[in-house]
Amino acid sequence: MAAVPNQQYLQALVDMGSNGIRFSISDLSPPTARVLPTIYQDRCGVSLYDAQYSTGKKAAIPDNIIKEVLAALLRFKTTCRDFGVADQNVRIVATEATREAINSVEYRQLLETRTGWRVEMLAKEEEGRIGAMGVASSFSSLKGLVMDLGGGSVQLTWMIAMEGEVQTSPQGSVSLPYGAAALTRLLAEAETSGSRAASQLQQEMTAKFKQAIKDLQIPSAITHATKNEDGLTLYLSGGGFRGWGYILMVSHEIQPYPIPLINGFQVFKSSFLPKAVAESSINNSTFGISSRRASQVPAVSFLITALTNALPSLTTIRFAQGGLREGLLFSSLPVSIRRKHPLITATIPHAPPSTDALLQLLKSGIPSPRHDLKIPKPAFLTDPALLIALVHLLNTHSPLPKDIRAVAAVRSTTSGVVASAHGLAHEDRALLALALCERWDGEVSPSDTVFHSKLQELVGKEQSWWARYVGRVAQAVGECYPAGIVRDGEERIGFNAGWGVDKKGERCVEVQVRLRRDDEVIPSFVGDLEKVGKKKNWIGGRDGWGIKVEVEVVRDLGKT
Repeated sequence: MAAVPNQQYLQALVDMGSNGIRFSISDLSPPTARVLPTIYQDRCGVSLYDAQYSTGKKAAIPDNIIKEVLAALLRFKTTCRDFGVADQNVRIVATEATREAINSVEYRQLLETRTGWRVEMLAKEEEGRIGAMGVASSFSSLKGLVMDLGGGSVQLTWMIAMEGEVQTSPQGSVSLPYGAAALTRLLAEAETSGSRAASQLQQEMTAKFKQAIKDLQIPSAITHATKNEDGLTLYLSGGGFRGWGYILMVSHEIQPYPIPLINGFQVFKSSFLPKAVAESSINNSTFGISSRRASQVPAVSFLITALTNALPSLTTIRFAQGGLREGLLFSSLPVSIRRKHPLITATIPHAPPSTDALLQLLKSGIPSPRHDLKIPKPAFLTDPALLIALVHLLNTHSPLPKDIRAVAAVRSTTSGVVASAHGLAHEDRALLALALCERWDGEVSPSDTVFHSKLQELVGKEQSWWARYVGRVAQAVGECYPAGIVRDGEERIGFNAGWGVDKKGERCVEVQVRLRRDDEVIPSFVGDLEKVGKKKNWIGGRDGWGIKVEVEVVRDLGKT
């Protein structure tokens, strides 16, 4: 039975955007508030922007559209009552299409009278700031430019988000009239104005983007990155950009791309440009692309070309699910909550009683990186959140039948217990899933074999091998502590891991597995750990990547 949320922490939001109206109810109760858990969400496909230009010229929001919006709000009011959301915890926030409407005042007054809820109007600058906070919620940390693409406008600013502290431009954000719907209309007008009109529009857009970047006064912490090999990172949010992200997934070199979530998806500039996208992937049958989004793709492609022309130092593009809704919620959280790592927060409800002891035990089974060795460092050590999350989920799948534990584990971050977590990078989802799969023997069904291999492609052979090794250490820990309880003086297993050289003079991982003195039978997990280092089990087979593992069993735990 699902846990009943504490009603005092429920927050309902209506995001009345230009391209659609989004309804949500979120549970901001401890300890998972950082990942903004959603318990209900819906969308009304009304475009307030298109409704005002249905005749080709700007007009008031039509009565039939107002009736449709009102009906959707009244349904949501009933839903809020069903979930027990207090009226004071409900917000309706309107953006540009409502702000610029000819009948904006009358429209908002009618909605307020009929629903009893006040409609808040965001100023241009505030809309950009809140949208940027939504992007900040989508990553554990970030540093770069942030762009939010709406229906009527696009907002651009810079951001540095570290340890819950968020810095943005003192000028707020620059708003330009190049939203997906607005630009679609501009391009249609350009087509009727002659062959040079579209080229002139793109030159105008590029110039305005360059001026916007200059006006934002980007700090040296970001501009310095543009001068070294890291380059500039651009974070994108908004429906138009998310649609482009799904198109890039279809065109990705890994096919099928294994993680169907836009948040945390990352590409490099060469893959981001329109010329890198196959025309066949741009249609409304593409996963995540509605017919409306498909019709706006040419405009988004046009905008991307102008944007990249204005940003020659751009190297990396990261997509965010976070927008106005997430920004409003994230802004309401104290820094002490915002600074928490989303991966740790998302998995903490599953944490075993002796998390700290199990974490130290797991760490002791992984050899520390050495700078003199040309061996990639395991991500589970460079990013501590991964190892903590692995400990949290160590025994989560134990109630399942043995045949499907590994399968459920490998799917846990995309359609399982961690799938809904907000703020996770795709690489983190893949690494955690691969390690959890190995914790349960690593044997997946034929239908899941391709998915498993695509996760490995996503993180690369080296990190895939480390995920396998760490997962096997976790298997040993989990089998010895199935309840997740470690009692002082009653240790059941220990590790000493380091680097050595085998008989052939090749570098290897040396692991001393410490067992109890009265444990006369060598557990099967000892052999499983050693098998990870066999060349036939390397990622890619004998000609792939891996490290030999030599295991020594020592019985020195417990009373003499």
